[in-house]
Order: sequence, then structure tokens, then C-alpha cells
Amino acid sequence: MKSLDYIPTNKIARAGNLVTTGIKLGGNYIKYYGEKVLNVEGSRERLDEENAKDIYNSLKTLKGSALKVAQMLSMEKNLLPRAYVDQFSLAQFSVPPLSWPLVKKLIRKYLGDNPDSVFDTFAAQSKNAASIGQVHQATKDGKKLAVKIQYPGVADSISSDLSIVKPIALRMFNLKGQDTDKYFKEVENKLLEETDYTLELEQSQWIAEQCKDIPFLKFPTYYPEFSAEKILTMDWMQGLHVSEYVAKSNTDHTTNNQLGQTLWDFYMYQIHHLKKVHADPHPGNFLIDEDQNLVALDFGCVKAIPDDFYYPYFELAALDIEKNQDRFQAILYDLEILRTDDSVADVAYLSDLFGRLIKILTLPFTQKEFDFGDEVFWGEINSLSETLSSDQQLRKMNGNRGSKHFIYINRTFFGLYSLLYDLKAKVSTESYQKYF
Repeated sequence: MKSLDYIPTNKIARAGNLVTTGIKLGGNYIKYYGEKVLNVEGSRERLDEENAKDIYNSLKTLKGSALKVAQMLSMEKNLLPRAYVDQFSLAQFSVPPLSWPLVKKLIRKYLGDNPDSVFDTFAAQSKNAASIGQVHQATKDGKKLAVKIQYPGVADSISSDLSIVKPIALRMFNLKGQDTDKYFKEVENKLLEETDYTLELEQSQWIAEQCKDIPFLKFPTYYPEFSAEKILTMDWMQGLHVSEYVAKSNTDHTTNNQLGQTLWDFYMYQIHHLKKVHADPHPGNFLIDEDQNLVALDFGCVKAIPDDFYYPYFELAALDIEKNQDRFQAILYDLEILRTDDSVADVAYLSDLFGRLIKILTLPFTQKEFDFGDEVFWGEINSLSETLSSDQQLRKMNGNRGSKHFIYINRTFFGLYSLLYDLKAKVSTESYQKYF
């Protein structure tokens, strides 16, 4: 894969990149309409594939928050056509790396000397390149290390990147009015945090210490002396990413249940005890080592859960909605799903729709043991997701529904559920409580 010597960092250059992509998309549509007139089979699928490829090729050159948004969208499997999900999911693993001269320049800038002086050995070729940074393997005093280097200009371009993608997001999610700013500000703030490797170092060490008693869960050791604002150094951890592990047809139920239990306990302990959670649970952030331990990586995106969101949100899991409609609607107001200017008909419609959604999503919390490989459960989730994305009545309403905290909390749960589904894991839903 060709390396990059330069990443556009100013708004005009980055917007120009997307304009060029827009011209390519226009050409794809002209070709599509021509095939449509001739009734060429598969023309729509080819359009999606070509558009997805062109958009991804543009974003992977820009890197930064534009590519991070694509990575986030790849986890929303029911929001986009399959071609886009497949292309955008490459943002987790397959991105062109920075060139070696640029890497050396960044090491000198942040660690004060050339890589081969700071470390005993330092691999010129990166092992992984993703949306915000890339990872190089190094050694020091006999220890094998992973050195994460942030792409230049990422933090400075976040606001401009979001302003570029905002019109697309407004249409995609049916958002309207000034109230949309709170959602974009939430995303902007989290993306800015992800570019602060000093903060990530602190968060990584804190969560590792807090969760050290959970069995079969491992974390790398982090090295502040070889880290800085844009450089983060930790132990090199061996193992397969969850997606790689699953792709190798590892289907031993006992092992997969153990991995799933570890994953579940890790997340429930963070959510219910720490009130802070690793909010980026995609397959690239977890390894499975040769001893079937789960290795947790990348704590750049950690979401604090305020009490005024936590308590009503999790009260829904224990609430018998049919017998407590008044309390249910009161919680929907607390969580900003219902609005005071909604009509009686809108309140009834939204209460029914979100009642069905919550009943499905909180099902694991209502049982002492839950099988995340249950195809019926996943069929219901997929069916309801399709309903939410295509419901015309919902789209006619103001789309600004829900607290800003839903963005990362829902992302966390959908990501967690997807990983558990991939493992086909059966878990004890209350076992995490023994670690309090």
C-alpha cells in the first residue's frame, strides 16, 4: 500500500478533496442512469459499490475525523447499503500509512530524537494504520513495544471536517433546526479527546487499574516516558482481532462463552460501577491471545455517564412498560425522546415505537442468562432498525430525538452486542456485580 508524505489539513484543501470525489460520484450516477434505461441487471448494486469505493478512497487520504465518522457508520449495519458498510469498515484496519521521513520527523518533534536513538529498534513500516493514528513496532530494554503516532493536523481539522459532513448527516438522520448543534458538539468533543494522547494515557492506566480483578481480561502496560501529546507507547500485545478470530471459524462454545462473559463483565462493570465506559467497541480494539484472554486496546474514546442520564436510562430495563405507562412516558421526556410540543397522536406513536425498541434492546437485562447468538433476537433488532431508518411518519417529525448522551451510549451497546453475536456467546448477565 502506498504511503503518504502529506495530509491536507486546511478546510479548503480538505473540502476540495471532497469536491473531486463529488465529480466522480456524478459520473457514477450518469453511468447508472444509462444502465437503468437499458434495464441492465445489478446496476444499483454497482452504483453503491462504486460510490462507496470513491468516498472511502477520498476519506482515507484525508484521515482524521472524516475517516473516523466513516468507521462509526460502518458499525451501523442497517443504516447504509451493504457496499458502504463493507468499504467503511476498512477504516478499522486498512488505511495508507505515513511515509518513513514523516514518521521520523514526528518522533523527533515529540520525543526529542530520531526513532533509532529513542528506542533500541523501530520498524519503519507501520503494522496498523487507522483513522487518527498508526502503530509501529519497537523494542526497548528487551521489551516489544507498540508506538502509536497521530497523523499531523488531525485535531486542527475536526471542526472543519464536521462542518463538511454536517449537511449529509442532517439529511441522513432527519435532524432540523439549531437544536442539532448539541449532537455535533458531543461528537466534536469526543473526537478532540481522541486526539489527546496524554488524556488517553491517563484513561488507559485508570481503567486498567480499576478492572484488573476481572479474570481473562488483559491490558498493555503504558510508558509515559515514551509518550507525548501525539505519541503513545505501550506493550506490544499478541493476538487476533475479534473479527480475525471469528473468521478462522473458532467455534468452541466453552471458549467463546468465556470470551463473551469477559467482554460483558468488562462493559457492565464500567457502566454500572465506574460510570465511564470504553465507547468504541469495534473488533479492531480487542485482541484474543493464545491463552484465550481478551485484550482491551485504545481508550481514546471514553464516555462519562452522568447520573441524570444513567438512572432514567437503566430504569427502563426494569420497568414493566404495559403496567406503568405514565412512568414510561415521564422517562421518555427525561431522556428527550418526547417533547413538550408533541401532539397527543405523536406522543402515542413515539411511545409505542420506542416501547418496542426498548423492550428488545433491554431483553438481555431481563434474564439471568442470555444467548447473544440467538438469531430470533438479532432478527428483531434488524427488523426494528430497518423500521427506524425507513419509517415515513417518524421522518416527518422533528428528528432531534433523544439526549446527546444516546450517541455514544447506544454506539457502545450496539458495538458490544455485535461482538457478542459474532462470538455466539451465552453470558450470565449479573456476574459482573461480584467485582464491585
